[in-house]
Amino acid sequence: MLRRPKILAAMGVVALSVALTGVSLGGPPADAAPPDAAPPSAAAAFREAAAKYGVPEPVLLAVSYAESRWDDHAGAQSTSGGFGPMHLTAPGAASAADLSDKRKVGAADSPRTLYKAAELTGLDPVALRKDTAANINGGAAVLASYQKSLGLPVGADTSPAEWYGAVASYAEAPDKVGAGGFADDVYSIMAKGAARTTNMGQQIVMPALAVTPDKSQIGKLSLPAGVQPSTSDVECPPSLGCEWLPAPYSEFGDGDYGNHDLANRPKTGKIDYIVVHDTEGGWQGVLNLVQDPTYVSWQYTMRSSDGHVWQHVKANDVAWHAGNWYVNMHSIGIEHEGFAAQGATWYTESLYRNSAKLVRYLAVKNNIPLDRAHIIGHDQVPGTIPSTVRGMHWDPGPYWDWEHYMDLIGAPIWGKSVLPVREGSIVSIKPGFEGNVQVLTNCTGAGTTCTPQGTNFVYLRQAPDDNAPLVKDLGLHPDGSDSTTVVSDIGARVAAGSQYVVAERQGDWVAVWYLGAKGWFKSPASAPDAFAKPGLVVKPKAGLKTVPVYGRAYPEQSAYPAGIPYQTVTPLQYSIGEGQAYPVGDLNIETDYYRAVTFAGEPPTDHVQVLGKDKYYQIWFGHRMAYVRAADVDVRPAI
Repeated sequence: MLRRPKILAAMGVVALSVALTGVSLGGPPADAAPPDAAPPSAAAAFREAAAKYGVPEPVLLAVSYAESRWDDHAGAQSTSGGFGPMHLTAPGAASAADLSDKRKVGAADSPRTLYKAAELTGLDPVALRKDTAANINGGAAVLASYQKSLGLPVGADTSPAEWYGAVASYAEAPDKVGAGGFADDVYSIMAKGAARTTNMGQQIVMPALAVTPDKSQIGKLSLPAGVQPSTSDVECPPSLGCEWLPAPYSEFGDGDYGNHDLANRPKTGKIDYIVVHDTEGGWQGVLNLVQDPTYVSWQYTMRSSDGHVWQHVKANDVAWHAGNWYVNMHSIGIEHEGFAAQGATWYTESLYRNSAKLVRYLAVKNNIPLDRAHIIGHDQVPGTIPSTVRGMHWDPGPYWDWEHYMDLIGAPIWGKSVLPVREGSIVSIKPGFEGNVQVLTNCTGAGTTCTPQGTNFVYLRQAPDDNAPLVKDLGLHPDGSDSTTVVSDIGARVAAGSQYVVAERQGDWVAVWYLGAKGWFKSPASAPDAFAKPGLVVKPKAGLKTVPVYGRAYPEQSAYPAGIPYQTVTPLQYSIGEGQAYPVGDLNIETDYYRAVTFAGEPPTDHVQVLGKDKYYQIWFGHRMAYVRAADVDVRPAI
């Protein structure tokens, strides 16, 4: 179903320029138009560039799909400085002035592809960045130049199997493992075929074409071999070529140490979650930080430009990344190069694809369910006690495409119209991404409106009315004020893949239980944002007016042995009211506390898992997850 563009009308009108002029490859041509009426369709641009520069069209299409899924992102640069459907890259380029003066970035010495494309095509760098057809021509010219440099034949009629080396070169990877991984992705895409409507309304179809590429061409590339799976001790799919860059486990004075804890998971606590972070900085600075024993840690870092992966902490050890010790105890953290609030940038397809490979590998290895209750954003991690809720993180932010990401992982977000959306139903949120343009503010400063683009959420209101205020979140706004459109304010957002119980329905409007109250969003039958699904819900036990919720599932006081202080079980400032219901995320939560406060441990009271008998359930609650005591609730199938 082609989804409608969604715009939060009550908070400002965002004009979308959507030209449905594209044609499917291999289909009938578009009606003739006056010469200057409109630019050629993207599909035609791929055909023409392939013929002009002698690149097989399936190769050009598959490379572009692997780089950007054919989106042009309206000329905005990616998190790694790439532009357009071919992701032509320019180091340090941030403005048209930078792009029009090659001397500013030392183009002659630059390995990046935008200026290489300018030299090969004679096109202006600004045009290569902003104009879709020019960008596609630039990418084709670069691919052809790589093919020629390898001494291989060029021509639109050459076999795609003979372009493996050129495709690998296009990755701009630092070694042959990374280059080969990108090329393998491209040929996998080619074999499956693809079809989609781009962010500018251009429909493109790439028929499936299975070929056996000549992988021996990788030997022609002047690149180091890279990390070889047979000699590496990283926990990573072999095709990713991950590197081991250890976070230091060391003392640094005054009895303090960093920057993670030794453990023996799953024996000292099972791994339930993979937490998706963004770095809020460039990858090199982030790698420097994780090697600082006085800083925090995480298990993996991913580079945006090519999805290259470094591992820092073993999965059986506990990294300090989530801001919640209970979640740290039970999770693996992955940092992705990017900036949550930079609406002018986009996470690259290479980043998404390689992250998805890593997450699937880790989930299978550690028996982690592949769903959005367990593959979570940092923004879903709850505060530990009331005072910490407001300071919790909100990355990877509203511009992370959860729907595409979960598709790549092989666990698509539920979006089936099988059950009616009615009171008592569990609904899964799936608003689309490219066409779901929600108004956000303060991306580039107080009072500014963020660059319009796709987002991963819909807002909740206090009444079924476009002009009603957003719902309240007492944790983020303890003064009782309404939630806002500020990019970091997640108080009124239901994100893709999250689940809620329907409290009421009025026409196109659906109310769900959210942070102890009703929150309304519009979900018309013609283009729904929520889909009913089977599942379990928790409700307060009979006679209980309210039920507390928690940010961690710590043991009861009697579970702690002598020498280990009791960790107080403190409820958050929210509660579940009588008659309310919330979806179950996980019934098999481990009630425990991993005691690790000294370097290397002091037996028998340190590096010890304290197990409790007071059972908890993980639930969907507000934008973040939460825990409830099993003794307080009943578990029932949704209606």
